[in-house]
Amino acid sequence: MTSPDPIEPKTGDGPLAGVRILDLTSVFMGPLATSCLADLGADVIKVESPDGDVIRSIGPGGEDGVGAIFQHLNRNKRSIVLDLKDSGDLASLLELVKDADVLVYNIRPAAMTRLGLGWERLHALNPRLIFAGTFGYSQRGCYAAEPAFDDLIQAASGLAHSISVATGGPPAYAPVTVADRAVGYYAFGAIAAALFARERTGKGQRVDVPMFETMTSFVMGDHMYGHTYENPQADYGYPRLMAKTRRPYRTQDGYVCCTVYTDAQWRAFLNAAGRGEMFDEDSRFRDLGTRTRHIEALYGLVEDILQTRTTLEWRTILSPHGIPIFPVHDFDSLLEDPHLKGIDFFASLQDVRGQDIRLMNCPSEWSNGLPGIRSAAPRKGAHTDEVLASIRGEVG
Repeated sequence: MTSPDPIEPKTGDGPLAGVRILDLTSVFMGPLATSCLADLGADVIKVESPDGDVIRSIGPGGEDGVGAIFQHLNRNKRSIVLDLKDSGDLASLLELVKDADVLVYNIRPAAMTRLGLGWERLHALNPRLIFAGTFGYSQRGCYAAEPAFDDLIQAASGLAHSISVATGGPPAYAPVTVADRAVGYYAFGAIAAALFARERTGKGQRVDVPMFETMTSFVMGDHMYGHTYENPQADYGYPRLMAKTRRPYRTQDGYVCCTVYTDAQWRAFLNAAGRGEMFDEDSRFRDLGTRTRHIEALYGLVEDILQTRTTLEWRTILSPHGIPIFPVHDFDSLLEDPHLKGIDFFASLQDVRGQDIRLMNCPSEWSNGLPGIRSAAPRKGAHTDEVLASIRGEVG
């Protein structure tokens, strides 16, 4: 089988061009979902309170309301300011709803209803509207009214516990906003699917994407393991992921990830180490299931072997055999990665203050047009007059 030709960058409006999104979200999860929609060409109107999205103040640039974290979550959007507790501003939003394709929010649904923005009212205004909520918990359960936050969901979903089991230490949080981001990406897909369904049926619908349930699925898809069966066949936890010897391994001059997995990879790895006889003589290597049961010891063997050569030597030896091996990047070296530089993954542009910034391009690639960054994150309310003029029939 031949590989397809690489996709070359082309100019284009994106697959979601012409779709209008009202983005009533803030912080991480919701803004990530809507930034993905914006990257693919949707017109995302970020609706902010007079105080603005609190994330604007985090990191360098925060003093000007366009902090580093905000830049990555809100590019390609327009910003308007509305005080939804003010009857006039609420009326303006309701006018925008009439022509919107999607409204995304991340406060609890009861709060949306108190604001006069419940599903029934908005559906009556615009039967084609996708009404997408990203919040803590399913509204059918006893936690429905509870607040949620990334750290809380990492703890509640078992993720913090899984880190404890894998490391032998106390429960810990991943040093990325993994719950917010994983749920944000899932919401992006759910919203896109709802738009597709609407194109078939002509009808909008309400879509809820709760954090707790999404992340429980995320974690327990790996770690339900033996308890997948009502009569448990083994303990919790996918052994390969829980192995304390599963980690970047030291070489003579650095660290690498080296994942030896298939029969062919193990045979090639052991041959390269001068221990080829082990594959046939040691019963632990018999098949994937057997190796999984003994993975702690086998990864310990990999760890011992990789210390005997340099990173370059191991990459030269193992890569031709299809064994995944890669040096451990730090943040500086990642920015200089030749692959990412070669595809212009990091985009340089000026922000609204005229300062040079570095953002990351959309990671998906499309043959009819490579999505890109059309604009840096906006100042708070930069497009209020423009957007509100359009609903009054005025020239913006």
